[in-house]
Amino acid sequence: MNLIENALNTYFPKLAEMPELKKELLSISNLVEIKAGTVILKQGEYIKVIPLLISGLAKVFKEEPVNGSEVLLYYIKPGESCVMSVTTLIRQQTSHVKAVIEEDSTIVVIPADKALQIAKKYPRWNEFIYDLFNLKFDELLNVIEILTFSNKDIRLLEYLKKEAKLKNTNTLQTTHQHIADDLGSSREVISRLLKKLEIEGYIKLAQGSVTLLSN
Repeated sequence: MNLIENALNTYFPKLAEMPELKKELLSISNLVEIKAGTVILKQGEYIKVIPLLISGLAKVFKEEPVNGSEVLLYYIKPGESCVMSVTTLIRQQTSHVKAVIEEDSTIVVIPADKALQIAKKYPRWNEFIYDLFNLKFDELLNVIEILTFSNKDIRLLEYLKKEAKLKNTNTLQTTHQHIADDLGSSREVISRLLKKLEIEGYIKLAQGSVTLLSN
C-alpha cells in the first residue's frame, strides 16, 4: 500500500470505500509536504489544485482588497479540503478567499481539471463535498455570530479556545500580531484585550505564548 492510498483509507474513508473512485484518485494525485506560513491559495487567483489535508492545519481567510486586512473564516483539518476552492472551481471563477498553512502539513493534491472530471463521474465525490460544505457552513455561521453579536474580548477568547482545541494544547505559541492578523484587528487592540483577559483570569501571557486557564 503506497502513502497516498494509506492517507485516503485513513483520512478520507468515504472516498476510499468506492474502488473505482479510489483507483482514479491514486492515479492523478500527488503527496506534498508544505511548510507553515506557505500561502497555498491567493485571493483573486484561479484554482489550480484541490487539497486533501492529511496532517497539519490550514486556515482560510477573507482578505479586504483596499487595506489588506483579513478575517479568519474557517480551518482546514486532517480529513478535510477547502470547500470554497471546490465551489469556486465548479463556477470557473477566481478565488474569493486566501488559504495559508498554519502548521507544517502533508497534503494529497488533485489537479483542478481532474477534480472537475471526478465530480462529473462519481456521486460519492459530490457527497463528500456536500458534507464538507455543511460542516464549513456551520463554522461560518459561528464566525458571523461572533463578529456580529459578541464583544471583542469574547470573540478573542473563543478564537483562543478553538486554536487550543485544534492544536491539542492549552499553551499557544503565538504572537499578538499573529492573533491580530487572524482576527482582522490591530496588534494594539489585541494586546489590550489579551491583558484584560489575563486580569480576569482566563489566560496567562508570556513572551511568545498564551496559556488558557481553567475558569
